[in-house]
Parts: sequence; C-alpha cells; structure tokens
Amino acid sequence: MTEMNTTEATEKRSLNFIEQAVENDLREGKNGNRVQTRFPPEPNGYLHIGHAKAICLDFGIAARYGGVCNLRFDDTNPTKEDVEYVEAIKEDIQWLGFQWGNEYYASDYFQQLWDFAIRLIKEGKAYIDEQSSEDIAAQKGTPTQPGTESPYRNRPVEESMELFLKMNTGEIEEGKMVLRAKIDMASPNMHFRDPIIYRVVKHPHHRTGDTWKAYPMYDFAHGQSDFFEGVTHSLCTLEFVPHRPLYDLFVDWVKEEQDLDDNRPRQYEFNKLNLNYTLMSKRNLLVLVKEGLVNGWDDPRMPTICAFRRRGYSPESIRNFVDKIGYTTYDALNDFALLESAVREDLNARSTRVSAVINPVKLIITNYPEGKVEEMEAINNPEDPTAGSHVIEFSRELWMEREDFMEDAPKKYFRMTPGQEVRLKNAYIVKCTGCKKDENGNIVEVYAEYDPDTKTGMPGSSRKVKGTLHWVSCNHCLKAEVRLYDRLWKVENPRDEMAAIREAKNCDALEAMKEMINPDSLKVLTECYVEKFLADAKPLDYLQFQRIGYFNVDKDSTPEHLVFNRTVSLKDTWSKINK
Repeated sequence: MTEMNTTEATEKRSLNFIEQAVENDLREGKNGNRVQTRFPPEPNGYLHIGHAKAICLDFGIAARYGGVCNLRFDDTNPTKEDVEYVEAIKEDIQWLGFQWGNEYYASDYFQQLWDFAIRLIKEGKAYIDEQSSEDIAAQKGTPTQPGTESPYRNRPVEESMELFLKMNTGEIEEGKMVLRAKIDMASPNMHFRDPIIYRVVKHPHHRTGDTWKAYPMYDFAHGQSDFFEGVTHSLCTLEFVPHRPLYDLFVDWVKEEQDLDDNRPRQYEFNKLNLNYTLMSKRNLLVLVKEGLVNGWDDPRMPTICAFRRRGYSPESIRNFVDKIGYTTYDALNDFALLESAVREDLNARSTRVSAVINPVKLIITNYPEGKVEEMEAINNPEDPTAGSHVIEFSRELWMEREDFMEDAPKKYFRMTPGQEVRLKNAYIVKCTGCKKDENGNIVEVYAEYDPDTKTGMPGSSRKVKGTLHWVSCNHCLKAEVRLYDRLWKVENPRDEMAAIREAKNCDALEAMKEMINPDSLKVLTECYVEKFLADAKPLDYLQFQRIGYFNVDKDSTPEHLVFNRTVSLKDTWSKINK
C-alpha cells in the first residue's frame, strides 16, 4: 500500500471513472470485495513521466479501497531486459512515495504458462506455425477483410506438441516457428486472428538464465499472470482496449484448468500522459542515450523519473500534477507548462531561499568601512514560519547580477543605475554612483553608497524603494557551476515531427532528432557565486535562488566543486518566447 494518506485527498474531488467502476464492483461483491492492483513495467529501460501516471493510479486505487498494489516485472523479452532497469524502477517507485505489497516477475509463471500452452495444443486450441513473420502478417487480413488460415493451422496435435517441445530445447532457430492460438481468422477483432503466443529467443534471461528458449508473448502472459496473482483490477492505457477481449478469453481458458472460483481480473483503460515538447518512447530515449545526445538516462533534460529527480522536481509535485490532469477515456496533449506550474507551486512551499549570483559583476560600497563584516539574517522560507533562518555575511565588496545594472536606463528601470536607490536584500538601501569599464567598454565594477540607517529590521529602515536586489559577499561566498536546463525539443510535438522529417528526408530517427533538438537546452555557467550556507547542501535539497529560479544540488557536486541544476524558472517564460 502507499505510504501516503491518499483517501483524504481524493475525497476532496469527484471520483474519476475508474474509481467509480471499482466502487461499483465492490457494491456488487465482485472478487470477494477485494481490491488488488499491480504495476507491471517491462525492465527494458528507465521509467518516464508517463509511467508516473500509471503508478499513481495503480497504487492510489489500492490505497483508497484498502487493497494492495503489487509490483510485477514483465520480463518476457530477455534481449532487452537488465537487472539495472529492475533496480532503477524500484528506486523510482519508492521515490514517488509508494511501496508495493509483493514483488513478482512474469518469469515466476514461466512453467505455469508453458503447461497451459501444452494443454491448449492438446485441446486443439494452439498449433505450431512454420511460416515467416511476413507471411503471417500478410495472412492476417484487414479490419474489413477476413484473414487467411495458415497451411499449418490444422496440423496434427502430435506434430505441434513435438515441435513445441523442440522450441525450448535449442533445436529450433529464432524465427523458424511460433506457437499460435487457434481462435478465429475472420474475427472483426484483429487480435483474435490466431495470435502468436510463444516464440524462440536464444538469449540468457536475467533471472532464469538459459532455462528457457521459448518465451510467451505479452498478450499471453499478462492476463494469466494477473489471474495467478489474484489481481482484481488490471488498469491499462487506451491502446489495450482492443486487447481486452483476448485478455478475457485467455483468462477463461486458463480458469477451466484451474477450476477455481471466479477471481477474474477486470481490465479498465485510461488515457496516457502525453506532454508537448516531450518524447517519451523508450526506444527513442535509448537512441538519445546511446548516441550521446544526452548525458545518460538521468540527464535532467530527459523525461525519465530519475532525470526529474536529479533536476530537482519533488515527488509531491509530480503526484499533484497527475492528480490535476486526471484520467479520461480519450488521449490529449497536455501542456508542459502545467507540469512546471505544479513544480513551482510545490517548491515555493518547501524550498529554502538562498542568494546566488550567476552572472557576476563586482559591486563596491564605497562608504562602507573596509574590513567590516556584518551578519545579516536571511529567512529560509517566508511561506513556512517554522523553517527558521540563516546568516549571510555583508561586506564592502559584493557580487551582484550583471543584468541588474544599466548605465543608461529607461524611465521605469527599478534596478541599479547611477543616481537611483535600491535595497540590497536583507541589508541596506544603496545609491548607485557610477561604474568602471575596461578598455573594451565592458563594465567591471559598479559603485554605490549605503545609508547606514536603512538596515533591514532596524527602526526607521522601512523607507521604501522600488527595487530589491540579491547579492553575495565577495570574501564570504563559494564559487559554483550552475547548469541552466530547458526543454530538450524545440518543436511542440516531437513524435509527429520526427515521423514527418524521416518521411521527407528518408533518414533515420537519429538524424531527425538532431534537427529537433533545442540548442539552448543546456547552458553551463562556471563563474557563479553562492553564499556559504550552501557548503553543506546535498542532492535533493530544494532551493530557490532568489529572483532567479528553483535549483537543486547535482549529483556531480563535490565540496571542492559545487554544481547546481536549475529545476524551473520562477515564472513561465517559454510560452511567451514561442508565441
């Protein structure tokens, strides 16, 4: 069950259609009034933000109705699966705030599925087909035209049995034959037209080694695994709607052998999470990683859960976003800005406010005593009175943002400009007196004078000025690297755009991706300064660089070389830029 108390939260909103269906099942006493769900990822890559939606639903339904959600790895394709992915998936689920009841694998049921397949052969419900995959596909027909029966469809049971056994001994090469269920080649549901249920894969399995050479197909293994485990509600995305009759048929067939009470898993389908400016296909994400277009699965520009974690997203923000967009029976393209808005809302409440200067220019307070240092109180989070405060040092020489100074400023410019006053946050009001330039005309120093009677918190310090700037003391700060991340793709729908580019230019996915990548998706700033308070900051600490954005300590960071990732800017600027 989930570690969160989701019941109270869900009661504050109307039930989604799946919750309504579950409640109806419970009222009718189905499945012994139990609720048991499962999250069934294939361990062939890292989970992405789309999986987070399924995780929240699977675990949330179980929690709401006093049930259990199990984790079951769909490990039926050994050529693409790896223990690395298994461990990463478990870490992501737990980080999101959930804990499974039991851990299962489809491979736990390989023997039961094998025995079931043998029974189907003996009952004349399955046969060995020796045609090529191309021939089998061609004989499937179309949604409006019936398929053509395989010449092997009515081969003797004994032949099919003998060949099926050989499929698992290593005598049969990959692609030479498959086991097909004998259903209905004229069915309007294409999935009923004698689907393949076993194929030969000569590749070691990450759990069973070389024990098996014949492996079940997903459609054959999925429903039976649900049934073996006692799953009551199998929650899937919309592409599985046409698979549902086959799912139910296989459960009916296996139930005959089991002779058990009706403990039917009930499949309900919901819409996938689709985001603009995002590509979530594992296949395409793998290309990005292998070709070095990103720096691994957890590159903060990736849509993987581990990448969002590294970038500084909180699990609460992702769960809140999923809850806001909801579950429907139709697909839609959600605006990435909605996700960023949920992140800002959450981080605003939890992040520690700190000072950091990422494009520095020196500010000298000319009338401030040399050598003098004052400790100023900095509130950690104005949204949380219990968060406390910390100390930031103030001195004669400070770093300020280069963008906060303009020598010849327009009328409504409320930052640093000659003759104008601004407040230095947590410190004094200062008046700019000028600047110094190098031989190329670049500003290298800004000068100002402070008013000693305007220290923050002092009586009489409430004099108002229109601008407040952040800063750090030159002699009391730490140098840092700051990575400014933005969206990886410069097109709103990279999946469709990639298909169009590939068709127009007859190129591969890699070349199409290179055309769509946002060249400004990562900017690395190496001359940045942060206050000393961040010396002990750790990855997954949530920070707000005041007036700049929300940031997180990167895993590459060391005490000698601090590295911070921008999680999200303080405001949505992308939509304005791209209008």
